[in-house]
Amino acid sequence: MVEADHPELSVRRQCELLGLSRSSLYYQPTGETPENLRLMQLIDEQYTACPFYGSRKMTPWLDQHGEKANRKRVRRRMRKMGLEAIDPKPRLSTAGRGHKVSPYLLRGVKVERPNHVWNTDITYVPMREGFMYLAAVLDWYSRYVIGWRLSNTLDGSFCLEVLEDALRSGKPEVFNTDQGVQFTAEACTGRLEAAEVAVSMDGCGRALDNV
Repeated sequence: MVEADHPELSVRRQCELLGLSRSSLYYQPTGETPENLRLMQLIDEQYTACPFYGSRKMTPWLDQHGEKANRKRVRRRMRKMGLEAIDPKPRLSTAGRGHKVSPYLLRGVKVERPNHVWNTDITYVPMREGFMYLAAVLDWYSRYVIGWRLSNTLDGSFCLEVLEDALRSGKPEVFNTDQGVQFTAEACTGRLEAAEVAVSMDGCGRALDNV
């Protein structure tokens, strides 16, 4: 799909046109067992709904849903997936070095126009011998996908690239996220503040309040 020796387009430009992170070009299968992939799928689904779930809360939740795993194994999978619990309290605080937790701004708000609220999410895509990450920014009103990228890592540059792609087409009044530790890094929040965009962060289940 990407040609390293293309006569007219650089690798970087080809990645931009295809919506790919350059790191995905160097993807090496991470060799996960079917059991681990199943575990990671459940972790991903629950973390998307409740991003304040760390390994301590995630382990009994998995047990209740028929997936037996000790906390050490759950912690390893979450670390590999780049998932880290955030503070669910509706206040400004620090979730970790370089991460800011913002209040939830959309309770009771009716979204009635494009570019009022953008929402972002990160999930992982199971592959035959591993997985890759998909990050997308969507307009809540139109359901239009404004920007997206695939990568085999969850580094800060990947998330910032997705945000920059989206901001090239405009900007929202509110940027809402329920994947706090990725999109609340200083690089992302700083970029949003520079664009005069308010940041809203969900607690458990609130990502779907206005959808």
